[in-house]
Amino acid sequence: MNLGALISETRNPETMELDSLSTLEMVKKFNEQDATVAKAVRQTLPAVAQAVDAAAQSLQAGGRLIYMGAGTSGRLGVLDASECPPTFGVPHGLVIGLIAGGPGALLKAVEGAEDNEELGVSDLQALELTAQDMVIGLAASGRTPYVIGALRFARELGCRTAAISCNPDSPIAREAAIAISPVVGPEALTGSTRLKSGTAQKLVLNMISTGAMVKIGKVYQNLMVDMQATNVKLVDRACRMVCQATGCEREEAEQALRQTAWEVKTAILMVLSGVNATEAKALLARHGGFLRAALQESIG
Repeated sequence: MNLGALISETRNPETMELDSLSTLEMVKKFNEQDATVAKAVRQTLPAVAQAVDAAAQSLQAGGRLIYMGAGTSGRLGVLDASECPPTFGVPHGLVIGLIAGGPGALLKAVEGAEDNEELGVSDLQALELTAQDMVIGLAASGRTPYVIGALRFARELGCRTAAISCNPDSPIAREAAIAISPVVGPEALTGSTRLKSGTAQKLVLNMISTGAMVKIGKVYQNLMVDMQATNVKLVDRACRMVCQATGCEREEAEQALRQTAWEVKTAILMVLSGVNATEAKALLARHGGFLRAALQESIG
């Protein structure tokens, strides 16, 4: 399909006069357009739920979650992947973001990289892709060769696959088992898909990674109980989470956290069940890290 024929590339009749508006009028136009994004994403939720389940299945099978994209889409994938280790306590390399042109493309465009299908394949080969992994391709246009090549290779290998694009029935959607296509319409600035399209992709990525981590036991209630307390702010957050989950006072929370080397999940189990740190760790290990299940055994 011709690039100019894509919905994401057409002109927006609501913003034709951007250059003649006052600053306040201009940002109101931007905001009005942004307000439509969540509704577009809402239409894709059944497919997003499928992607969450598929990602969780891959992670539980010992596989990885791999995002692939170019430009803004690639940067969003790298961002989401980089935030998983500190937020959920998972090892680096479990969630991976690949961008066409390599790490240097995060800061400066690498011309032509996104137009190479083989580059997408070679980037996955460098990771020693296995059938247990899940590959999610990102492209606002839905037609980026780098992503198409990667998804085709992953599918042929037997990986779980999903595609996130902002145009319906896109080429990358046809390459993936799960197609997520929030159609946000023309951008406020014609063709600048870092705007609504980028926002839509970010919302979907938030749901996939967070939802998958809930599914594999990294969350208790709505608390990120496997968070790594690596600085003063996060140590304070760890204490507050233990207090919030148990109703205990801060002093008791800190005492439990010190005994667990600041493992929030283990400290919560200690406070609620009365077991010591060693017993709490054993309980959690027995239940695959799921705090709710460990609690049920400890008090049942």
